[in-house]
Formats: sequence, structure tokens, C-alpha cells
Amino acid sequence: MKSSVTKPLHQISLKDCAIDLTIYISILFLARELYIEPLGLIASVLISSFIALLVATWRMKTRSITWKNLGLCKPKIWKRTLVIAVLIIITCILSIVLIEILKELFPDIFSWQTVNKVKKYKVPRFGNLKGNFPLFFTIIIFVWVESALEELIDRGFLMNWLECLFSKTPFATILAVIIQAALFGYRHSYDLSERSITVGILGFIMGVAYMYLGRNLWALIIAHCVLNSFSMLERVF
Repeated sequence: MKSSVTKPLHQISLKDCAIDLTIYISILFLARELYIEPLGLIASVLISSFIALLVATWRMKTRSITWKNLGLCKPKIWKRTLVIAVLIIITCILSIVLIEILKELFPDIFSWQTVNKVKKYKVPRFGNLKGNFPLFFTIIIFVWVESALEELIDRGFLMNWLECLFSKTPFATILAVIIQAALFGYRHSYDLSERSITVGILGFIMGVAYMYLGRNLWALIIAHCVLNSFSMLERVF
């Protein structure tokens, strides 16, 4: 696969790119440690994602890059964007099903995973959602906002800067996709577990879709929102 760094990023030196990534990744993980108990999990996660978005926007402004350059622009053909979003959703669901099948067939594959280190909260992560549709419809808007933010910061900013960092190698795009997927999975679990692997695989699928389907973020945002909606609905039924 050849590197296809977004044109404006060619103007950024490797040193500046490395500085930007160091600042961004450091603050990203520091912000993820933020948990404001009175506000709850969703609000805390949203705040940390907005912090990451602000840092990414700051570094982009320093380099004269806009979100439009990274794919936050109106698709030329909305119908094609929606079709791509559906294909991403189907691929992600099939991947999750495949992982579940592998777990049943080869239980030893997951026997090495570390003990989950995700913070233990005094209340359920999303409240008591079982059969609670009013709570679901209250929460889902915030879930959609978080889904969109993750596509902006993980696929839009992080992947492009990683690809720029490795632009002198013939595998820049591959490395960018793999590294962002690994970081995406890890910060959703903070350990090497079934959850981090599953989320990492979904991040990989999203990354491939972003790089090879026109670098438009809208298909990814739509797919991410729908997938997270399915996940939340599972908690209701």
C-alpha cells in the first residue's frame, strides 16, 4: 500500500509532526483519566473527548490545517456515503460475530487476557437501562456526540498525523491504520482483553474505510453512531 498523506500535511516536517503527536497523545490519555463522579461516566468521557478535540484543533491551526482538509466536509454524493456507512456497519457486525464464534470454538485463545482494569464505578456505567427507554433516549444523543468526536480525533486527526510521521516509509498508511486501531482499542479498556481487541478491530475497519473510501468522515460518523446505538439497545432489552 502506498502512502497517500492528505496534501496539506506534506508541508509539515517530521519533527513538527512528532511534536504534535507527543502533545496530543499525552493529553488524550491524561484526559481519559478524568472522571467527575457527580456528572457520571458519559459526561466525563465527553469532556475528555472535547479536550482532545481542542488540542487537535490547536495543533491543526498551528500547521494551517482545517477539519475540512481531513474530511469533515459535505460528501459529493450522500447516497454513496450512506451505502459506505451500511457496508462499514455490516463489516463491523460480522467481525464481532466472528470473534464470538472463535471464542466458542477456541476458548483457550482468550485465556491469556489480563484482568480487566477498567475503573469500577459505584453505579452502572450508563445507569439502569434495562427496559428504560426514557433513559435510553436521554443518553443516546450524548453517545452520538461521543461517536462523532472519536471519528474526528482518532481517524481524522490521529491517523493523518501518524501517516505523515511515517511518510518516508513505504508502509505509512498501513502503520497509521494499525497504530490508531491499537490505541483506539487500548483506551477503551486499558488492558489487553477481549474488549480492547474487539474495539481495536473495529477501529482497524474504520481506519481502512477512511483511508480507502475518499477520506470523508461522514460515512464513519454515521456508522459509528449506528453501531453504538445497537450496543446501547442491547442494554435495554
